[in-house]
Amino acid sequence: MDGLSTDGTIDVAKEYKAKFNKIRIYSEKDRGIYDAMNKGIDLAMGCWLFFMGSDDFFYETQTLEKLSQYTHVDDNTVLYGNVYSTRFNGFYDGEFTYSKLTKKNICHQSMFFNKKIFKMIGKFDLKYVCHADWDHNFRWFFSSKIKGIYVDQIIANYADGGFSSINQDHVFNKDKFFKIITLGVGKLTFSELIIDCNEAICLYKKQKNYFKLFVAYILKFSFKIFAKIENHFIL
Repeated sequence: MDGLSTDGTIDVAKEYKAKFNKIRIYSEKDRGIYDAMNKGIDLAMGCWLFFMGSDDFFYETQTLEKLSQYTHVDDNTVLYGNVYSTRFNGFYDGEFTYSKLTKKNICHQSMFFNKKIFKMIGKFDLKYVCHADWDHNFRWFFSSKIKGIYVDQIIANYADGGFSSINQDHVFNKDKFFKIITLGVGKLTFSELIIDCNEAICLYKKQKNYFKLFVAYILKFSFKIFAKIENHFIL
């Protein structure tokens, strides 16, 4: 997927297409990275999808061969491993938990999606110009219908300096805590949810978003009650 680039990318891609006829090239105007990825999802003919950035590449020539042992996994599965990058001074970032995902994102260069995942929870939300992948990761990771399998393997070399690594996503930052405190019920501890509510309350006060502020207060109050009940039964 190419967004009408003028740097010779298409010519290089055509050279490879001449050698590997399964390569398909599309060059047209798009609304950014995730619009291009969404178009790729619609056009893809395979069962498994992997999103490689323009300057990324597989860590080893045997990467896909090593992953072939997982071909038996269910349709509702996301396979993910690690990436190597100078941005992270090495490898990033091991197996994720619910709590860990609220603080840092899984690189899409380390993830293999069964195409049916996108039918279950939708594609990338284009209102998030930099972190549509993080939003999507929230949706599948916290879903009870989708299974994430961590593979202790370095999947790709992740090139630093990409669009999402040097730009802020203000819309996502505004929505993030609300997503955490609504999706995290039953997944995060009550202590974690209360902390997230406090952060959300501070944010929504600054934004003067009174609806979300009200919801955050109600949820915080509820989580405190449930935490006391939980502690009572533990004692």
